[in-house]
Formats: sequence, structure tokens, C-alpha cells
Amino acid sequence: MTHLIDRLTSVHGLPLVDETTVDVFLAASDGESAHAILFFTGDPTERTDSFDVAVVLPELVAVFAGRYRAAVIARSAEKALMPRFQVMVLPSLAVTRGGTIVGVLPRIRDWSEYVEKLAAWLAPDTPALRPAGRPKVEITHNGKEIAP
Repeated sequence: MTHLIDRLTSVHGLPLVDETTVDVFLAASDGESAHAILFFTGDPTERTDSFDVAVVLPELVAVFAGRYRAAVIARSAEKALMPRFQVMVLPSLAVTRGGTIVGVLPRIRDWSEYVEKLAAWLAPDTPALRPAGRPKVEITHNGKEIAP
């Protein structure tokens, strides 16, 4: 990871989690919030908005002090964990309540959108994010339907 993303763990104290440690992180200890934000960075040399999200994430944790915990997903674990947390685009912030996914915020967003969505997802009646089904695409060629 690059220096800016490394600072999330070294300076801001966010844990780096992978397939073997993500469940331990999501299981809140006594007094910890059940809500968590998982940062899927992607390759910052290819996805420069990863740097922008890396700057925003500690600010979000500060604004929602004590209401969200955050962790960085290890690059080596991203591919394996993306389907589980319904991440389709990198970078993304996957938001959970316990082990339940309540939302995903791909790419960099406007500050007000982050605050609005994260505040709404704190509500205890926020439904779990439904798993994405297979895309339903109808393909036609010369006016004749072709099965997907």
C-alpha cells in the first residue's frame, strides 16, 4: 500500500484485516459499536480516488465518534471478501452492523452524502442490504430474443 493508505493503520490506528481476521473485527467487544466501516482500497496506482477515500475515512470516524469502528481490508484479501460484503467497485466503504451489510459506498462521494448515508445506517431498523442477484439482461439481435 502507499504511504497515505498506510497512514490509516500507522497514524490513525485502524486495523488491517483479512479473511482470517475480519470476523473478529466485526464482533464488537463490550462497549464498542456494532457498526463498522470496511475500506476496500483497490490498487491506488490504478484507482487514484483511493487516496481521496483514505483522507475522508478518518474524518468520518471522527464525526461519528464511538458510533462506527473502521478497518482497512488487506489488498491480498479484497478479491475474496468483495462478494461477501457486496463490493463491486474499488475503492468502496462497506458498512456493517455486526456481520450484516447495511450499505456500500463506492468511489469518492460528496461529504454530505457520506454523512447522510452513515447517519441513516445507524438506525436500528435499517434493513440489511440485499444480495445482488444475477443481472437480468435481455439481449436481442436482429429483433429476435436470445436467452441470457
